[in-house]
Amino acid sequence: MFDYLFSTSGDIVPLILRITAFVVIFPHGAQKLLGWFGGYGFKGTYGFFTGQLKFPGILAVLIILGESFGPVLLLVGFLTKFAAASIAIIMIGAAVLAHRQNGFFINWNGNQQGEGYEFHILAAGLLVALVLGGAGVYSVDFNLIGKF
Repeated sequence: MFDYLFSTSGDIVPLILRITAFVVIFPHGAQKLLGWFGGYGFKGTYGFFTGQLKFPGILAVLIILGESFGPVLLLVGFLTKFAAASIAIIMIGAAVLAHRQNGFFINWNGNQQGEGYEFHILAAGLLVALVLGGAGVYSVDFNLIGKF
């Protein structure tokens, strides 16, 4: 199990994917956990998830923590496959449950009710590539290979 969890190649492409994932997903997590970037913080996001979306409390906490700390794990390349799979599940869930009704496209012109799901598909695809390929070079995972 450890072999698969930490397996990766010495390629640089996963490093680029990890940095990209961090840059685009971390702000979303920071909105949910810390209230940065115009977000509602933990209390507001938890209330939205459990109240309006009717998610169980533990699921709301896991989403908030996964979207907040998962990108940091990706950036340093630790438990990359687990973090990427977790965030990919969150992105697919968001696309289906929260954004599907708004159509495909991001709301560039402000003429939709909300955001479409194209961002979530792109993010999920990027994350699935990390699940399949691992963290690549300059990662904790790469340095742990062969040490278990």
